[in-house]
Amino acid sequence: MNKTPILEIKELKASIDTNQILKSLDLTVNRGEIHAIMGPNGSGKSTFSKVLAGHPAYQVLDGTVLFKGTNILDLDPEERSHLGIFLAFQYPIEIPGVSNEDFLRLAYNAKQKANDLPEVDPLEFLMIIQQKLDLVDMSPAFLSRNVNEGFSGGEKKRNEILQMILLDSELCILDETDSGLDIDALKIISNGINVFMNDRKAIILITHYQRLLDYIKPDFVHVMQNGKIIKTGTAELAKELELKGYEWLK
Repeated sequence: MNKTPILEIKELKASIDTNQILKSLDLTVNRGEIHAIMGPNGSGKSTFSKVLAGHPAYQVLDGTVLFKGTNILDLDPEERSHLGIFLAFQYPIEIPGVSNEDFLRLAYNAKQKANDLPEVDPLEFLMIIQQKLDLVDMSPAFLSRNVNEGFSGGEKKRNEILQMILLDSELCILDETDSGLDIDALKIISNGINVFMNDRKAIILITHYQRLLDYIKPDFVHVMQNGKIIKTGTAELAKELELKGYEWLK
């Protein structure tokens, strides 16, 4: 079967505050694939996710990033989002005074508008979001609460996955979505991700732990060290890393 690249990264170099983090990173992700990225702290995993999403604190020094064949490096974060890129944060922020329902509806309508599709009113939106809530085992009561305010760690992560499902993003970068989750929350979130995934989408999972990969099966596992990918393998590589750590790769 011919694979269609959704993301093509070549020789990507990026820095923050004059400190170069990414050093000639190469990666190709095809539609229908799940890629896991592992590596020790400080290897550049979270920087990589933020550069893809267009975080303004990071400077791209060199290289190309093509999403669906388009160079996205000059695009603002919201433009990348409207194209179909989603980043689930490792530490989702709280937004006091903004209800989850309003936040989600405005995000949904912003994408609809960007893609020349009709916006929906609050009543129509409730019908749309109701079906998505079940996928992440969230009560409708969460809609009336302020965004992530007073949410547990698991609730915040479920809220991120709810946003991803609602926006129906084509490339989803999940930055340590499993951190701080108990086993029940991990199962719920993994189920939502698995139901969401199909052959026109792609997912990049950034994780420290092999346990997430028991629930979401990656096609490829990459090891990042010192700002570049130094080894690629199958899901078996993650099990090897769990046993041996990273020292043997140096």
